Amino acid sequence: MRTILITGGTGLVGKALTKRLTEKNYEVIILTRSVKDVATKKNVSYALWNVKEKQIDIEAVKKADAIIHLAGAGVMDKKWTDEYKKEIRDSRVNSSKLLLDTLKNNVHKVQVIVSASAIGWYGEAKIEGHSFEENEPADKAFLGEVCKEWEESIEPATAMGIRVVKLRTGIVLSEAGGAYPEFKSSLKFGVASILGSGKQMISWIHIDDLCREYIYALENETMEGSYNAVAPNPVNNKAMTLAIAEKVKGSFFIPLHVPQFILTVMLGQRSVEILKSAMVSTEKIMQNGFTFLYPTVKEAIAEIENK
Repeated sequence: MRTILITGGTGLVGKALTKRLTEKNYEVIILTRSVKDVATKKNVSYALWNVKEKQIDIEAVKKADAIIHLAGAGVMDKKWTDEYKKEIRDSRVNSSKLLLDTLKNNVHKVQVIVSASAIGWYGEAKIEGHSFEENEPADKAFLGEVCKEWEESIEPATAMGIRVVKLRTGIVLSEAGGAYPEFKSSLKFGVASILGSGKQMISWIHIDDLCREYIYALENETMEGSYNAVAPNPVNNKAMTLAIAEKVKGSFFIPLHVPQFILTVMLGQRSVEILKSAMVSTEKIMQNGFTFLYPTVKEAIAEIENK
């Protein structure tokens, strides 16, 4: 495989993944709504698509040997109004449909689709210490239902003879954006903000390991179906917060719990995801031969902060 088509390529994971793919001499085509707003880089080109208008550059799809499907409205970006919930769902499901309709109706050479999913598939752990595995059913709450529809929306590609891999991603740690800067934000005031009780388990992954998993899924023909994309050592919110604080501030910070009711007022329904405890197993992907560069949160934080 030489040419990789990426949806959602201008986001946090998409940018990091594009960099690593081009370092491996892949050609990358990024589908975007605003081609004129992006600069061309070596081995990277941009093609127009608009999911709401059902528009896509068919020639870009025809050039692709593989597709990495990352597109989707940010789950924590806005309040979960009915309108934004619909956007979260539609941006994932309808973008999959647009891709598959284009593949169905045109001659192409796509061999594999690696699609994003999320550990929102799993609900709150009912048994202490339980580690969710890929064969467990989707949670009945909003994000569980979204993830279920998301994965189902790309699955018809298998009937076209295309290998499909779905990576259920946890909290991504990166200095470039996402959750990590939020963990650090109160440290500028000398405060380490522990959310709620701090006991809720976080299944996380360093962005470098996540990008490596996407490339591993592209290149490893034995991978098919759903895999959890998290590090093998989850930690609770308090441990994560204090590990970052100690690395950034040494001993010059004050731990402070942010009560659950304040999070509920600030975040509304989104607070459920902040306070949810979920440990997620990495056994399936590790049995497939994948190894982690940053298996512990301290190693991940050290890499981020020592850059």
